Formats: sequence, C-alpha cells, structure tokens
Amino acid sequence: MILELGSQELNIDAGELVGYQVEGHQYIHQKGSPGWGSSDTEMFPIIGPTAEAGFQVQTPKDVAIQDQHGLLRELKYELIFQTATEVVFKKSYTARTPVKNSKYPEKSNKQFLYWTYDFEFEKKFKLTDDGLEISFIVSGERDTPFMLGYHPAFNLVTENPVIIAEEHRISLAEVIAVGSRAFKVIGYEEVVLKDKNELRIRTEGFGNFMLWTEVPNMICIEPITFYPYEVEQKNLHDGFQYLQDSSKTFKVYISVYN
Repeated sequence: MILELGSQELNIDAGELVGYQVEGHQYIHQKGSPGWGSSDTEMFPIIGPTAEAGFQVQTPKDVAIQDQHGLLRELKYELIFQTATEVVFKKSYTARTPVKNSKYPEKSNKQFLYWTYDFEFEKKFKLTDDGLEISFIVSGERDTPFMLGYHPAFNLVTENPVIIAEEHRISLAEVIAVGSRAFKVIGYEEVVLKDKNELRIRTEGFGNFMLWTEVPNMICIEPITFYPYEVEQKNLHDGFQYLQDSSKTFKVYISVYN
C-alpha cells in the first residue's frame, strides 16, 4: 500500500511501516538488511521481558500470561479506512482469549498468551506537509491497565550518526554497548537523529524513549510510556497507566530536515 504527498512516499504492509521516503531517500530499515527482521511494531499491553517472572504479569483482574513486549504483535490488523494520504488499521481483543505465541517453542515455553481485559487498538498513518503523523488509539473500559511502546527501526547511512535529546548527544557506540536492555532516554517527548539528514521524532503522550541496535546500519528509536528494565520482572505492573476515559490517543511525528 503506497501513500504519497509531494516528495513523500509511504509504504505500508498490513499495518507495518515498511518504507518512508522523502526526496528518494529511504528512512526506514529494510527487511533483509542486518539488524532486525521487522521495520516497526508495537509493544502493548506491556513493555519488557517476562521470562524471569514465568511469563506472568499481575493485573487488577488476575494474572495474565504475556511474552516479551506483549501480545498485540501476535494479532492481525484490519484495514478500516483509507484515502490518498491517510490510512487506519485496527486490532481487537476479547479478554482471556488465547493467542498463539510466535516465540514458542524456540524462545518461550508458553504456547498461548492472554490478557485479562478487552481492548481495541487503532493505528493511523497520515502524511502532512510537515511529515508523517502516526496515531495510536487505545480503547477499553475505564481503569484498563497498559503500557505502550512504538518500535520503529530507522536506516543509517553514515559512520557516526548521533541521537540528540536537548543537551544530550548519544553516539551509536553508546547504544550498542547497552545491549538488549536498550539505552534509556527518560523524560523527553522529542529526539533528533542526525545521519545523512536530520530526522526529528516528536511524540505526544509517551514521555520517554529507548534506543536499541546491534548493528551500525540501523537504529530503533522507540517512544515508550515506561522503561521496563529498572524493575524486577515480577513487578512489571509498576509501569502501568490506566485508561481514565474510554480511549486515549498517543502520537508520533516524524519530520525530515536537510
């Protein structure tokens, strides 16, 4: 699925952002390139690993079974709206419905996962004159607990890219050195990736980022509501926020500056 506006071209495959080009330059990590087998995904309703806690996450309604970063990624998106510059996808889940775990049996001993709450999750892409706007709408009953993380991967083409968060300058070597825990950037709603061009990633509702890569040709710049690696896995529920209304919207804005 291709969306276009001016010099921007957006490529979406079943809800996954597989390409974003501006003036012919590809900013999204391409599948098949070293580093990661995807180009974007979401972390919901939890962020972080769960193996040390027996894949159990405590919720107000009982224990749920979750693998790393939650079960949303195991569900398929449904296309619900499309124009030349905008597209909306949705995933729906009914509480306690078993969902096959793609990590089983190689990386997990849990064949099925489940959550203890119903939810709907919308993902919207919109091209504007200022760049790409991505919205996430979480819907459910009041006080539904959740964490949300967006996990896009960006293409790198220079030897010494830098991530800037206000006064902080973070090198690619620093991100790689942290490893699987991911480099935390807490308390910021905007970062800038300086590579061939300047890529600005601004958010609404997340409040934090984490950075991850193991290779020099890509980096994941991930808006998150909670950095999970500073609590024990059995206490992952400490990172929940709760729906105050029937839905909550989070946004990510990606803009390119030459």
